[in-house]
Amino acid sequence: LQQRRGLHLSAPAAIQVTVRDALNQALDEELERDERVFLLGEEVAQYDGAYKISRGLWKKYGDKRVIDTPISEMGFAGIAVGAAMVWLRPVCEFMTFNFSMQAIDQVINSAAKSCYMSAGSISVPIVFRGPNGASAGVAAQHSQCFAAWYGHCPGLKVVSPWSAEDAKGLLKASIRDDNPVVMLESELLYGVPFEMSEQAQSKEFVIPIGKAKIERQGTHVTLVAHSRPVGHCLEAASVLSKEGVECEVINLRTIRPMDIEAVEASVVKTNHLVTVEGGWPQFGVGAEICARIMEGPAFNYLDAPAVRVTGADVPMPYAKILEDNSIPQVKDIVFAVKKALNI
Repeated sequence: LQQRRGLHLSAPAAIQVTVRDALNQALDEELERDERVFLLGEEVAQYDGAYKISRGLWKKYGDKRVIDTPISEMGFAGIAVGAAMVWLRPVCEFMTFNFSMQAIDQVINSAAKSCYMSAGSISVPIVFRGPNGASAGVAAQHSQCFAAWYGHCPGLKVVSPWSAEDAKGLLKASIRDDNPVVMLESELLYGVPFEMSEQAQSKEFVIPIGKAKIERQGTHVTLVAHSRPVGHCLEAASVLSKEGVECEVINLRTIRPMDIEAVEASVVKTNHLVTVEGGWPQFGVGAEICARIMEGPAFNYLDAPAVRVTGADVPMPYAKILEDNSIPQVKDIVFAVKKALNI
């Protein structure tokens, strides 16, 4: 009726939100929504977080809800797992997931396996989160991608966001989930702004764990990635589009459970597959995707072998030029697509 009267009401425009602020919003909203939720980790409280993800939360919620811990991942991860076993909902921040190796017994043996080993009587609703994979100039011990490591383990859910909406929606879903969730963020994305829709600005916005998203429609080749490489795939798709090659870009979002149905549907349409990840090639996320496609119905639709684009099979070098050559770049994706298409 209003349109008939000449009143053209437009929907509220999307706003620009950084991944850092999206994570902060998600934590704030879930701390407010459920008094069982609390955050703990190194420097998360009085310092506002090493990456300012928890900025302002300690002042708002106090010492019992936002807790600074000593530099002891095994200790505070164990405290968090114990709290989750008695139905609190801890969010355990690792300053980098490389440091989660200090606590891997707690993450795998205590959190991931307890529900199965107790015949379902012990749930562990916990979120382990923090930056994962390569950053910039931090060398081998701070640059590893753990998607394949944690994605390997039954009992865990593993999510890996790219955009601000991914970050907010997946973190809120992870906190509300009754299972242990590992959330692998990218330090290099924290300051990157993305458009956030009106829907995503809602306090009830969640992204279902286990659902991939098609970021760009295409007909010639399927590109599958998670975290920061999704952006590289979109850049490569723009480059290739000028040459007449239309790439379908899938943002995996969840590593475990993997939305292989979305990948299969895309491969059936495009007949070609390229996977892209920052982790090492052997036993990687791309290797799993290729195996699942080979074992499933989409294999019969492939017109060429699938191609993997991965990080170099070396510990991360410190020197910038070597680091750049150890991480997938847009040119590497373009080359892989042309190889898959034989052009």
